[in-house]
Amino acid sequence: MRARWGGMFSGLALAATCAAASAQNQPAPSRGQLLYSTHCIACHSSQVHWRDRRLATDWDTLKAQVRRWQSNMGLRWSDDDIVEVTRYLNDAIYRYPQSSDRKG
Repeated sequence: MRARWGGMFSGLALAATCAAASAQNQPAPSRGQLLYSTHCIACHSSQVHWRDRRLATDWDTLKAQVRRWQSNMGLRWSDDDIVEVTRYLNDAIYRYPQSSDRKG
């Protein structure tokens, strides 16, 4: 019986080690992703970004929409925060060429 319990604990320890190693391989979320996940995702499903009549048609209009909505929500984001959320959305969904606010 002791060997059986030891084997189970060894298996659990191995599973925990593998899970921890897998989590370490995941890149940390960007500031833009964290801001979007915290403040925007409650109202915005991915479908809002794929609708036919979307207002964001390029980098600058996407950034303008991020600025507009953070203002509507009273979030008082800095210009850097707006750029980070715009960059996150652009990298994850839109893929517009960046005409301004290039990555440094």
